[in-house]
Amino acid sequence: MKVLRTIGTLAVAGLLFASCADNKKSETEEDMNTNTEMAVADDVEVDLEVQELEQPTVVGVAMTNDNFSTLVTAVKSADLVGTLNSEGPFTVFAPTNDAFNKLPEGTVSTLLKDENKAQLTGILTYHVVSGKFKASDVINAINDANGKFIVNTVQGEALTLSLDGDNVKITDANGNMSTIVMTDVDASNGIIHAIDTVIMPKS
Repeated sequence: MKVLRTIGTLAVAGLLFASCADNKKSETEEDMNTNTEMAVADDVEVDLEVQELEQPTVVGVAMTNDNFSTLVTAVKSADLVGTLNSEGPFTVFAPTNDAFNKLPEGTVSTLLKDENKAQLTGILTYHVVSGKFKASDVINAINDANGKFIVNTVQGEALTLSLDGDNVKITDANGNMSTIVMTDVDASNGIIHAIDTVIMPKS
């Protein structure tokens, strides 16, 4: 009888030990799963932080500034977002909303029509120069060229940059002038200088 009781006691103890081992195993698996989930969450957070630290393109910069809302609308209408999101680099002389408001009434709405897409594209690309020219680069180039720095635009026609006191002036192909009112807005694929008047190509 004592032998049977001993065997029975050992059997119960064995079952309890196995049960405790299973519980510990389950708890360990849960901890591992939790740690894995936390690691994945940390990776996601890191990825998001990297994305937030990435500098936007010239289009992305313009989209974050309410002063360029008309320009952004025009760029979208002309299907130039992809072009201006490309590697570049570009220097963009970006007209502010006030610059567009100087145009004769109805000009902007007319340019945004589908049938005038080619004309709008020409105007917008006339504001873009290949290469990255900071304000200091422009001023140095003007001084080195005896007061007039001529640059070719993506559209094909030239712009003439000059100094009027401390201000940089841009003269378009028609002789009209614009003033740079904000300089050196950096983007991942270039730089933006805001101007107070829309410049126009001849063609």
